Amino acid sequence: MKTQVKALVVGGGAVGTSIAYHLARAGWDDVMLLERDELTSGSTWHAAGLLPYFNMSYATTHIHDYSIRFYKTLEEETGLNAGFAVVGNLRMAQTDARMDEYMLYASTAETCGVPYQWMTPEEIKAKWPLIRTEDLKGALYHHTDGYINPADVTMAMAKGARQRGVMIERKWQVDAFHWNGTHWEVTATKMVEKGGNLIPSDEQITITAEYVVTASGNHAQRTAQMLGIKIPAIPVEHQFIVMDQDPELVKFRAEGNVEHPVIRDADAQSYVREERGGWILGVYEKHAPARFEYGVPDSFRADLFQLDLDRIEDQYMAMNHRIPSAEECGLKDDFNGPICYTPDGNPLVGPAPGLRNMWLAEGFSFGITAAGGTGYYLAQLMVEGEAEIDMASLDPKRYGDWMTTEFAARKNEEAYEHVYILHHPDEERPACRPLRTSPAYDRQAARGAQFGWVNGWERPNYYAPEGFDDHGARSFRRGGWWQYAVEEAKAIRETVGLIDATAFTKHLVRGPGATQFLDWFTCNKLPSVGRINLTYALTGHGTTRTEYTIVRLAQDEYYLVSAGAWTAYDADYLGKAIADKAPEFGYIECHDMTTQWGVFAIAGPKSRDVLNEIVKDADPATVLSNKRFPWLTMRNIELGMCPVRAIRVAYTGELGWELHHPIEMQNYLFDQLEKAGEKHGMKLVGARAQNWLRQEKSYRAFGNELGRDATPLEADLPRFIDLNKDFHGKDALQKTGVRSKCVTLLIDGPDDADPWGREALYHGDTRVGRLTSGGYSVAFGKSIGLGYVTPDLAVKGTKLKVKMLDQLWDAEIVEDSPYDPKNERIRVDG
Repeated sequence: MKTQVKALVVGGGAVGTSIAYHLARAGWDDVMLLERDELTSGSTWHAAGLLPYFNMSYATTHIHDYSIRFYKTLEEETGLNAGFAVVGNLRMAQTDARMDEYMLYASTAETCGVPYQWMTPEEIKAKWPLIRTEDLKGALYHHTDGYINPADVTMAMAKGARQRGVMIERKWQVDAFHWNGTHWEVTATKMVEKGGNLIPSDEQITITAEYVVTASGNHAQRTAQMLGIKIPAIPVEHQFIVMDQDPELVKFRAEGNVEHPVIRDADAQSYVREERGGWILGVYEKHAPARFEYGVPDSFRADLFQLDLDRIEDQYMAMNHRIPSAEECGLKDDFNGPICYTPDGNPLVGPAPGLRNMWLAEGFSFGITAAGGTGYYLAQLMVEGEAEIDMASLDPKRYGDWMTTEFAARKNEEAYEHVYILHHPDEERPACRPLRTSPAYDRQAARGAQFGWVNGWERPNYYAPEGFDDHGARSFRRGGWWQYAVEEAKAIRETVGLIDATAFTKHLVRGPGATQFLDWFTCNKLPSVGRINLTYALTGHGTTRTEYTIVRLAQDEYYLVSAGAWTAYDADYLGKAIADKAPEFGYIECHDMTTQWGVFAIAGPKSRDVLNEIVKDADPATVLSNKRFPWLTMRNIELGMCPVRAIRVAYTGELGWELHHPIEMQNYLFDQLEKAGEKHGMKLVGARAQNWLRQEKSYRAFGNELGRDATPLEADLPRFIDLNKDFHGKDALQKTGVRSKCVTLLIDGPDDADPWGREALYHGDTRVGRLTSGGYSVAFGKSIGLGYVTPDLAVKGTKLKVKMLDQLWDAEIVEDSPYDPKNERIRVDG
């Protein structure tokens, strides 16, 4: 057994074997996989093996699509049949809202090239007469997927990995990780059978590895403890039952009919598929408990929990309603096993926080579906530095150190029961909330704030009258909240509005090496003291890793503001880059100031008037004038008794300021602003209106238009790139060129709906791109969106079509910043 390798994969389920296979296929010839028991002995062995395409995430859809295509090639390569039954996937809808969900998903699927077709209840009944259809609205049918044998596909990938030189060692448990400064030293103990249990022996080895990947499944909490990090991957009980033969089904198949597709009755929280003349029923019910919050017991191997039939009674009865002949079937077998989840249901794939060359592949609730694609794209990240798709939405650092075991367990239970809940784009899930609140939270709640969740923070989405039902207001069209967001957007365009932006990520970077480091780290010119610049930190491939507003406080002191959803993600990248470059540039400090500074953004034609009411200065009439406080500058001012770091920018494109203040003074400042704003008609404004307004200005958003799959040049932001200096990613940026280009579109869409930023774009009959943002424009009285198209079409006046609600709607590419393109309103003097 080798004790020195290039890459060590820990975990021998479907995900771990796929990673080992794909690392070897990508060219690494010294890869080892360790499994503490037998391959597939974790969640893999009792998985139902379904391969659903359906996912609202762009990255996850690509991952699932790769898996489905990849699994079909394994037999030819390895000689092993992976047990792929390409029967299709029939996703049925009982309500109009469910059909709306499927139409949004279908357009998203088109952007990834995923095939689908629509079926009416009559078409379903004609093809599969055992299914009751009179209460259905229709269905979405994926004919290219189905289900697979989890053990078989894992063994096929393992054989393929061995054929490519991967060493797979079973019955070795990893007990410690140690980073020696250049490599990982991994301590492993030989496990032996004793009385049906697996126990550690006295035999230990230390394996030195340049790279380590953990794919430890249900054992993720043990992995986290050994690494000294937090991993919000905790299993939840998942039940499915296998039924005896259904005589009607046996008769149907004997007549020469093909196997039923996987039948998904989303409104009944269940799926059904054929199994040897009978049926398998799997459910995603309420009150399924999290398990192993603090680690898997040593005695738990390929084991199951006791079945809780009472918990799934409603789903069982719903199956009998949907397939009446199933009511005559007896129970043949049952499974209740641990399936790992994360708070948002998406896996954790990418570099571990704070660690070098340590990669995580944890928290797979749909591990069989995701295994192939995860191995492929993670191997790209590790071998090439970036994947061909933006993997940021799956990055483990989307949860920061504020995350606790209790939070993860409760949110994972919620994610499980929400698998088949309607996934509204404006969905807000209630578990573990409120948790992170700014001081003004209670004041905002009292004024009707309906809160969204951003990296644990409560942030107002919009404000509504007392008694308003936020949950009931959600829709795939213009929900009940829409009218309030319209009024808020109009207030900023016509008078003045106040937005809570406290969730912004804030870092202080200073020291003798700070200027030289940031000049290398970001692609724009650094601002002079007292001024600000918008800039980007790039990946080694020249794509956008982070967007920053940089405020230069002093010669070697900088205040960096970035997106609130990405605090740990940005902190990790920034901190590792500083550690790498400090020996070259000199001493650099970096401090996360996010929880120390609150932020209010005030914007609108009357924003200066409001601030003039409370600003304290020897000449208060001029302190906010263009002469003393120009656009894109920072000044330390006093608003009443509150010291404020005021930045003259506005994400809405109107006259405005960001008011960064000591967070302990936030309520005082809020009261002062509210009182001063009353005479000027100031309105409290939420994130949804702000999102619409920034699209009228063509302001790109990180995670939407900006990400690791596009360069700033492709985002059409050359004005923020200084090609006269050297910066990280410059050569790759120039070499990549412009593969696609970001544009702004005005859309003549339906009267009751706007795009969400997940829709396909067409030129004639050809799909040419996708939207990355969408919403409503109060300035133009129609829908608006930002997205990417082929460069030849990225011209003002180009006519396109947007796929919404299963129809193509007229859209036109307009000039960048169609609202106030000369920025006259944002620069207005007073």
